[in-house]
Amino acid sequence: MNNKFNKPQHEQLTNIIYGRNPVLELLRAGKRTVNKIMLAQTARGTAIDEIVKLAKEKGIALHSVPPERLDKYSETSQGVAAEVSAMEYIEINDLIKKSKLAVKPLLVILDGIEDPHNLGAIIRNCVAFGADGVIIPKWRAAGVTDTVAKSSAGAIEHIPVCKVVNTNQTIELLKEEGFWIAGAENGGESLEKSNLPFPLAVIIGSEGFGLHNLTKKNCDFLISIPQKNTISSLNASCASAVILYEISKKR
Repeated sequence: MNNKFNKPQHEQLTNIIYGRNPVLELLRAGKRTVNKIMLAQTARGTAIDEIVKLAKEKGIALHSVPPERLDKYSETSQGVAAEVSAMEYIEINDLIKKSKLAVKPLLVILDGIEDPHNLGAIIRNCVAFGADGVIIPKWRAAGVTDTVAKSSAGAIEHIPVCKVVNTNQTIELLKEEGFWIAGAENGGESLEKSNLPFPLAVIIGSEGFGLHNLTKKNCDFLISIPQKNTISSLNASCASAVILYEISKKR
């Protein structure tokens, strides 16, 4: 099927990845070309030693630099930064095909997550609990940036991310491909009691407004996390961790 509305845009990750875990996972994953790695002259520790070891094994240039040189990338560079090739988003049709290689395919759709730290944390949860891919909207939402890479602690290197122009058209496409669509929303069926069918796509709403009305309407069913009434709801990254953990048990 030709899905012009879901064609990925050529928006790419910043070419500098900083932080010990993100750089370490970048090298472990081996998906992107690493041009060089810059290490602060004062950098020490087990992670630094492994970064140096992997870089030498892969023939990647190592540059020892003054610590202040890395400050221009981030004050939390942790003494290491890598210059890498840009990361491209996967096309929706390729993501569906790839996810169906799993026995019980699971995709996560993010409906307007705007905070890059939340996005990074959710991506980390997706990797930790075995999701097969993440779908994010092009408009009014955070894209994958160096901040997201840092917040995911390098998990972004281990999961495909798709950016789509129209979330609801993507939902319809997933339904055509046999996916059930579950929206995470207060008032839905209790997650622990839900019979979750597979292939499954779970939608996590935005930090302040939850699911958009049309998105909610297009869900096959809604699921919710049982909780006390002392707070209104968990934030998106915490909610995603609980939901994905529960789904991982059912997988």
